[in-house]
Amino acid sequence: MSSNSIRNKERFKKLYQEKFAYIHGKNVQEGTTLERYQALAYLIRDEQAKNWIATNKRYDEPGQKQVYYFSIEFLLGRMLGLNLLNTGLREVAQEALQELGIDLAELEKCEADAGLGNGGLGRLGACFLDSMASLGIAGHGCGIRYKYGLFKQKIVDGFQVELPDEWLKNDNPWEIKKASKAVEVKFGGHVRTDCVYGRLVFYHEDYEVVKAVPYDMPMIGYGNDVVNTLRLWSAEPAKKDFDFSTFNRGEYLKAAEYKSNVEAISQILYPDDSNQSGKTLRLKQQYFFVSAGVQSIVKRYKKKHGGLEGFADCIAIHINDTHPALCIPELMRILIDEEGMGWDEAWSITTKVVSYTNHTIMPEALERWPIDMFKSLL
Repeated sequence: MSSNSIRNKERFKKLYQEKFAYIHGKNVQEGTTLERYQALAYLIRDEQAKNWIATNKRYDEPGQKQVYYFSIEFLLGRMLGLNLLNTGLREVAQEALQELGIDLAELEKCEADAGLGNGGLGRLGACFLDSMASLGIAGHGCGIRYKYGLFKQKIVDGFQVELPDEWLKNDNPWEIKKASKAVEVKFGGHVRTDCVYGRLVFYHEDYEVVKAVPYDMPMIGYGNDVVNTLRLWSAEPAKKDFDFSTFNRGEYLKAAEYKSNVEAISQILYPDDSNQSGKTLRLKQQYFFVSAGVQSIVKRYKKKHGGLEGFADCIAIHINDTHPALCIPELMRILIDEEGMGWDEAWSITTKVVSYTNHTIMPEALERWPIDMFKSLL
């Protein structure tokens, strides 16, 4: 084995110590268990960067079909053990760390469970991403980067108590923020119609803008150098966080209201929908990540191909249960209102591109929205 390969134990030790010093500004012997875990996670992620870039380059080749799996949740579990297994680095990492006086099992325990999923729906989504990468299928995930996930459960005096799940408190070393790939998602306002050269054209006006910022996580295949992507969207204010003039007029709460309303979109998984505001927030969440994801797919395709010719042959969007069902009208909106297609052409593309899995026929899983809410919000 080459002395320059990360699979060489001495080389692994050297790279790990260098990564630790770079991140934490001290040597590894002075580090806490959390700091040692972070250095190992960053090392594995960064070492896979070449495979990640090469995988994406291969997917951009003519005729390559890509799958985008939209899900409101992904129950990933802890990524360190999985990624060490899939990269084939578990044994060398264990031996190298042991020589540095570090127990790999302790580092694995230190990792926070990603607060991105809750149950079977989310676990299925995570398994699909893992298996697609391991089978060499060009399959990516699209979801929301929840700040707090669902909740952290504690039992006090025999009763459940819900606490915030602060899984991002110590950052997520597996993600990379892609601020340059941010898109705008529009809520509210109204639609004005006009006839331009005999064609009915729609203009969305007086809307509120939310910036959708993507965070990409590598989905590493088992032993095949394939690295697919899970793209998670975070809601951020599109205009300045702090309205100085409003604040100076004494309207202190209003000055911060826009920021808090925007950030609520990607705050928690499944907000309580027993009231009107909760229902609205759920619909907002679903449109937010659907619109951001579909916009991103269309933009990337156009950048590589110059237009949308062949889009239905190269793109597949799969929606996991009803939560991302807005993919269908959103893709239609983009094709008609932004790309200038007629209804029949747009519908033909949409029906070829979008597919759907239903997990249960229980009424609560088959969401319905009041027309008034849908119209005013979207």
